[in-house]
Amino acid sequence: MIKIQNLAFSYGKTEVLRNITMDLEPGRIYGLLGENGVGKTTLLTLLCGLKKTQDGTISADGHDPYKREPALLQDQYYLPDEVAPVNDRALAWGKATGKFWPRFSPDTFSKILQEFEVDPQQKMNAMSAGQLKKTYIAFALASGVRYLYLDEPTNGLDIPSKAQFRSALMKYTREDATIVISTHQVRDLENIIDPIIILDRRDVLLNATLEQIADKLYFDYGTTLHPEALYSEQLPGGFIQVLPNTEKADSKVNIEALFNTVHKHKELVKNLFSHE
Repeated sequence: MIKIQNLAFSYGKTEVLRNITMDLEPGRIYGLLGENGVGKTTLLTLLCGLKKTQDGTISADGHDPYKREPALLQDQYYLPDEVAPVNDRALAWGKATGKFWPRFSPDTFSKILQEFEVDPQQKMNAMSAGQLKKTYIAFALASGVRYLYLDEPTNGLDIPSKAQFRSALMKYTREDATIVISTHQVRDLENIIDPIIILDRRDVLLNATLEQIADKLYFDYGTTLHPEALYSEQLPGGFIQVLPNTEKADSKVNIEALFNTVHKHKELVKNLFSHE
């Protein structure tokens, strides 16, 4: 369990995060959403201990990530958006680097590379950007960690590779893992991220499961505009609209429409979910 209490962080006089409090539970794949500059990457680097909290605390099973204790380091992995080309063959690099993670599996790494259609004997600094990204993703999934932080993992991947990523993420991560994925590409991950965290500048607008969201909001995919809709967008053949779910009807959450609704009605949505 990761517990974040009253977290604040600034770059000089620029406040990025303020009074952030939430729990991140095992067995969940959190989708971390927000506009550019709201602190998504900052939060991930705080969670993995690359930055120090300025106010408040982060605890991962009682460990402060910034103390860089081996017991926690061996059980977490952070994959940044931009990854470095290495003058080594993928499989050899994975086997050497994986020694820092006791549960890293070279066989799983090799298997994921094969599923990603990446040549394990190719030098990483000779790979395309997409192949290099998939090599790092394969390593992250083969690390066997309980805390996995992925920053924009589908950036630079083509459409088949995005499907391969989704499949591998569900297949090779531990059932008790806490996974946090920062992304702008919500359609790439719509069917696997749950709960959803939406950051605003210095604030958390939403932290809720899809079940909780569907209980509070109704997503209408019809042809009639509803005047009470909080958000509406015209689609081919009709509209996607988001309304308060006063009738407690079932609907499928559209994360992109949810994001736009939250940003259009920040205080309303925060109040709606304040008792969750």
